[in-house]
Amino acid sequence: MLAAKQRSASDDQILSLLRTEQTFEQGFRLLIRTYQERLYWHIRRLVMVHEDTDDVLQNTLIKIYRGVLQFEGKSKLYTWLYRIATNEAITFLQQRNRYTTNPIEDTENNLANRLRADTWFDGDALQAQLQDALARLPEKQRAVFSLRYYEEMPYEEMAGIMGTSVGALKASFHHAVKKIETYFRESDHL
Repeated sequence: MLAAKQRSASDDQILSLLRTEQTFEQGFRLLIRTYQERLYWHIRRLVMVHEDTDDVLQNTLIKIYRGVLQFEGKSKLYTWLYRIATNEAITFLQQRNRYTTNPIEDTENNLANRLRADTWFDGDALQAQLQDALARLPEKQRAVFSLRYYEEMPYEEMAGIMGTSVGALKASFHHAVKKIETYFRESDHL
């Protein structure tokens, strides 16, 4: 409860600084300090590779910088930030898939191999296996799983980020969990 109050005060402070020309840059630096790491890991769980994550995060921060004055406060600040990050990650994945000539299974295997070779990834074998299973999910299911599992975000907030209904999100999460469970069952028998 105290952490939520502190975050709320921090968001109010960030928004207050952003609203005046003299303190805009200070407010944006505070926004980055407060949310950059969380946005990085959210994007990383979607695009899987560090270098791609950096590119998507940079695009996300540019969009935030250009659009923060239009933030109306109808949602929480981090909900708005996550929506931008999620949309940028999904756009990146769609563009990457559009320009890939490999079959989808080759793309998934390549992504999993790149993840294992990534020096920024230091997970143990089980974590690597989970990341491999996530790499095989469709983008939307991966995003929903990431927000729910890693961020422990309520479906109502996810609906604001993803722009879809709570029921659709629950179904996507359920399908993602089933696919991950199937992946783990099948990989145990290999």
